Amino acid sequence: LGIIGTGRIGQAVAERAKGFGMKLLLYDVFPNPEFAEKVGAKYVELKELLSQSDFISIHVPLLPETRHMIGEKELSLMKPTAVLVNTSRGAVVDERALAQALKKGKIAGACLDVFEHEPPVGSPLLDCPNTILTPHIGASTEEAQRAAAVIIANKLKEILQR
Repeated sequence: LGIIGTGRIGQAVAERAKGFGMKLLLYDVFPNPEFAEKVGAKYVELKELLSQSDFISIHVPLLPETRHMIGEKELSLMKPTAVLVNTSRGAVVDERALAQALKKGKIAGACLDVFEHEPPVGSPLLDCPNTILTPHIGASTEEAQRAAAVIIANKLKEILQR
């Protein structure tokens, strides 16, 4: 498993993957050697991560430097059996390049719950059979919705009691 971005979420993914005995390759512009040692992972350059990983999970913020950080060049480095997972920000991946790579069989698949434009009306990814596309609602469990409602109710109560 290649993990791009080892902030809070990337680290959580790595810890879970370690539990399954996966070999972990990490990439981050600010490496955390202590964390890598803790989970038995190795920080590598992005090119190496892309070319060696069977699954690639992206966990970076959308910044000018990360916009389309995964494009045609990066996708061409991936194994034809690799799967790209993006749950960070849609514009981190160039959707047109990804759709082309998927349709030509350059990579095996993609799992996305974020898109360059929400909703993804007209996205070239909608025509790719080797994808799993979901709305960005993974955290919308019954418990999470209940907790959000309680927070909102408490905030309203605070405001009304002023």
